[in-house]
Amino acid sequence: DDMCHVQSMQALKDLTDSLGATNTDCRQAGTFIGSGARQSYLFNTTISGLEQADAILLVGTNPRHEAPLVNTRIRKTWIAGGLEVGLIGDAADLTYEYDHVGTSAADIATFTKSRSGFAKIFKAAKNPVIIVGAHALRGEDGLAVLNALGALANSVGAVRDDFNGFNVLHNAASRVGGLDIGFIPGEGGLSTDAILDAAEQGAVETVYLLAADELDTDKLKNAFVIYQGHHGDAGAHVADIILPGAAYTEKSGLYVNMEGRVQMSSAAVPPKGEAKADWAILRALSAHLNRVLPYDNLDALRDKLFADHPTFLSLGTAPGAEGAADFDISAIGKAGILSAAPLANPIADFYMTNPIARASTVMAECSAVIETRDAGLTEAAE
Repeated sequence: DDMCHVQSMQALKDLTDSLGATNTDCRQAGTFIGSGARQSYLFNTTISGLEQADAILLVGTNPRHEAPLVNTRIRKTWIAGGLEVGLIGDAADLTYEYDHVGTSAADIATFTKSRSGFAKIFKAAKNPVIIVGAHALRGEDGLAVLNALGALANSVGAVRDDFNGFNVLHNAASRVGGLDIGFIPGEGGLSTDAILDAAEQGAVETVYLLAADELDTDKLKNAFVIYQGHHGDAGAHVADIILPGAAYTEKSGLYVNMEGRVQMSSAAVPPKGEAKADWAILRALSAHLNRVLPYDNLDALRDKLFADHPTFLSLGTAPGAEGAADFDISAIGKAGILSAAPLANPIADFYMTNPIARASTVMAECSAVIETRDAGLTEAAE
């Protein structure tokens, strides 16, 4: 569900709640974030707010590939002077200079203890900023990363009433909206990776995929799979039933960007063929299951969304920009051992990151050009 709008996820959550299902999760990447304070999973500094930073620590992220507008803003501030950047993770060409201070989560602890180099600069900064990629927060190891970065942010004064320098960088358009409505496992429920493992073992018999394609679908071969989505991607290839949904260009809805800013989209073209808006499919399905959802149109669904989650009433507002008075940075994540495994960048192919791109001839040609170029560089190096 990396590209679903909030109303689609709200309708599915309402349906699963009525069925008593607790094995629900919007976090395809396998992270455990979302159960704490809202600011613990937002890009709190905001994109424009990065221009206030005088030191930025990037952890497990390549913003040039994951969020080009963030990277552009960092480059703009770096060019203007007065900004130092450090990176823990895979080295990459980010279009600006940085100190490569580590490659693994374990290096966060080393950096925290260091009193020289970029660590010294970062700890003396007026407005230090931490940006951690969501991929670095996968599983229990990710909770330890979150906790360690929270402690670091606390120690350098990155989170204050007038400034919030703690940021999670998401590369899925629907992730923050899903977390905002609580689309995470209920009491005793399984998370994404656990659902896949249970399905592989036969413990979970039926899996409903709402436009979920960024998964290890090989683990779903023993389950009965219902896929609702578009463009016939990975999820459709393992499905027993396919319900044709509409792409984001074919339906109106709400999204929440990684700053926590609620944004509204409008349909540009009607759905193709027999495809329908996702919420309408779920409303029709609920009647067949004798669990009729309490809305018959998009406006009624929005009214329920606003009543359940008042944060959606404020279009265009980024809460992090208002300061961090109610955010306890010391309480995020979970203490644990920081892994020495490299923090790999999550995007292997910049042009093939979602079902629409993977169905595009132009994107396939772009991907082939890059693959040929990289192969040539490898041969030249050898």
